[in-house]
Amino acid sequence: MPAFKYEALNAAGKTQNGLIEADNARAARAQLREQKLTPLAVEQVAQQSGQEGRWTLKGKVFSSSSLAVWTRQLAGLVGSGLPLERALTALADEGEHPRQRELIAQLKAEVNAGASFAHALSQAPREFDEVYRGVVAAGESSGALGAVLESLADDLEERQALRAKLVGAMAYPAIVSVIAIVIVTFLVTYVVPQVAQAFTTTKKALPALTVFMLALSAFVRSWGWVLLLALTGGGFALALALRGEAFRQRFDAAWLNLPLLGRLSRGYNGARFAATLGMLAGAGVPILKALQAAAETLSNRAMRADALDALVQVREGAPLGAALAGKKRFPGLLAMFARLGEQTGKLPEMLSRAGRQLGNEVQRRALALATLLEPLLIVVMGAVVMVIVLSVLQPIIQLQSFVK
Repeated sequence: MPAFKYEALNAAGKTQNGLIEADNARAARAQLREQKLTPLAVEQVAQQSGQEGRWTLKGKVFSSSSLAVWTRQLAGLVGSGLPLERALTALADEGEHPRQRELIAQLKAEVNAGASFAHALSQAPREFDEVYRGVVAAGESSGALGAVLESLADDLEERQALRAKLVGAMAYPAIVSVIAIVIVTFLVTYVVPQVAQAFTTTKKALPALTVFMLALSAFVRSWGWVLLLALTGGGFALALALRGEAFRQRFDAAWLNLPLLGRLSRGYNGARFAATLGMLAGAGVPILKALQAAAETLSNRAMRADALDALVQVREGAPLGAALAGKKRFPGLLAMFARLGEQTGKLPEMLSRAGRQLGNEVQRRALALATLLEPLLIVVMGAVVMVIVLSVLQPIIQLQSFVK
């Protein structure tokens, strides 16, 4: 049953807004009149596409953090014994934004019409990815939707926390780098020429360092915009090239070979793959389908290709641990824990443990790298500024010696 948002006047003459479910707009107005409300505007919150049968809500409704919070709330309500329809009604009433309330109302309408919750979620694929829908479908089929939603909320929160810590670790070095580039550019293009111009009338030979800085300043002022355009164009060209699957896979494979960033990328993708696979396997999703879904979560295309190749080997009868052990781009810890999980019959638990250990290792390495970069960037910036200052001071010292 579709949902409609309405604006109406109550008995006191005040405007009231909300959501209501009805077969059509006329039925929605009739329900409002039965509630002693005078409808001013009634509009269906989302239309369905005739080709795909999916809602056309513009933009994403849930951010990564808000989706984790919403899943946790839904898990708590369903786990406490509340029927799914009533849980969705409660969440729709408490939604922070109108578009969230509209989306939840559509989910509730689909469920009330007899569709499974996973099918309702599939109507909004931008909000709920394949992994999310697969876990929910497994929870519904096993009758443990509340527990599965709890584990799904845990996974979303852990993934968000890992991403936030990585971004936080790299934020300071990035800010320092940008500030350093701006300061050095200002000194070279404005300060150095202004100061050195005072000494050009003395007809004395300037120090070599000053001559070099003046030449660099003239080059940056004359050709800096060309360099900026070239860098911008190169960035756009790279972005376009990365849309090609073959080039993107080669680029990602080369990225994994970088000394520090490659290891961080390998660990981050390995942690995400292990955690997702463990969660899906623990929810009762068949291992082949779980491998397919977990592979799609990998941002590195080279590692995704390896995961899909491991899926082919598992389909042909190879153990998961052996299939992953042959993929050297994946951390060795993942293959070891997968092998132990298969031997002990606790594959989901061991994969989840591998995901946590890899995530902790990525955090430790990222924090260590940020700790190393912070003083290094300050030293480099200080050295560059010192060279610029010396290029300005040397003519002054030379002039004082000449006067004496």
